[in-house]
Amino acid sequence: MQHANRLVIELTGVVKRYGRDTTEPPHRAHALEPHTNGPTGAPLRARALDGVDLQVRAGEIFGFLGPNGAGKTTTIRLLLDLLRPTLGKVRVFGQDPRSAGPALRRRIGYLPGDVRVGTRQSAHELLTHLGQLRGGVSDARIRSLAERLGLDLRAPIRRLSKGNRQKVGLIQAFMHDPELLVLDEPTSGLDPLLQREFLAMVREASDRGRTVFMSSHVLSEVEQVADRTGIIRDGHLVAVESVDELRTRAVRRVEVVFGHDLPDGAFSEVSGLEGAEVHGRTLRGRLTGPADSFVKAAARHEVVSFLAADPDLEELFFTYYAERGGRHAA
Repeated sequence: MQHANRLVIELTGVVKRYGRDTTEPPHRAHALEPHTNGPTGAPLRARALDGVDLQVRAGEIFGFLGPNGAGKTTTIRLLLDLLRPTLGKVRVFGQDPRSAGPALRRRIGYLPGDVRVGTRQSAHELLTHLGQLRGGVSDARIRSLAERLGLDLRAPIRRLSKGNRQKVGLIQAFMHDPELLVLDEPTSGLDPLLQREFLAMVREASDRGRTVFMSSHVLSEVEQVADRTGIIRDGHLVAVESVDELRTRAVRRVEVVFGHDLPDGAFSEVSGLEGAEVHGRTLRGRLTGPADSFVKAAARHEVVSFLAADPDLEELFFTYYAERGGRHAA
């Protein structure tokens, strides 16, 4: 990891409120997202973020996890000067996004959470135009990314499906090889094969020393690529930790069908298994952390089928709250 001690993103005591008494100025809309000043009909002084402190270092892949409405998109828009904080400090490459201007924005590749463009241009025309605004991007680079993601560059933007609009968004974020990639729900609308291709692109960017800040509500995709994760809920940063630490808390629902009825207490001493229910030949329960103990216990019996659901983000939140007495912590 290059320049690992250099801060790329720094938020200190950041509060963001929406509401009729906040005098929020119109923000500079990004080319690929609709113009909005915040949630429509927001209640008076609704807090989207409440005292967020966060640091992301150079070369790091940082996964920003939380359910819809948790504050992920608000945080990202503050980084890009699409919104301004009510209180606190936001710095990107040590600079205030408001005063740094276009020079800072050219160092960033941004994918909005909702890619919507009303232009009559083709995908190729739009990407070429955006490349020129960023100091020039070769046509070969655009075509290479389009081929990799399976995008027909001749298609008019306004006729593209959600998945193909997402491909356009990804191409424009990656095409100028920015120092910082800020990606809001990047796999939305992509099929599983393209999701895997996207994750490969993120790893390659990291290998070149680029920094990636990636928001998601899908725990499994962040697990695959991130170095560290931040978990946000209701505008509070609940925790920041490594992916290895996150895995020790991840809760998976398991269901195993055996070739025979299980004896009483067969899984009562298995580490990490909670809420186990045995009905004849079927065992169901919740597995937290490493699965080694559970797998070894299951292997003592004839296994007919084994199902393990992806980790559940909401259950992970409850794990944090149970450990910390229901208090928010960062």
